[in-house]
Amino acid sequence: MRHSLQFALIRALLKIFGALSKDTYKDICKYFGMWPIEEQISVRQEKLKLRYSASENVVCRAVSKLR
Repeated sequence: MRHSLQFALIRALLKIFGALSKDTYKDICKYFGMWPIEEQISVRQEKLKLRYSASENVVCRAVSKLR
């Protein structure tokens, strides 16, 4: 599924900017602050784990230790 999200992002950029080389694509992503989908998902997962582990709720702590 993550690959399909990355594909959709690339396709949207192609529609906006036309055909791009890999270097141009990377520059555009860097300029607009768009990380690869894999990085975005892992960062958000870590934030969620930190939020759950900081909670006083026992269920939240148990969920945060699943991975």
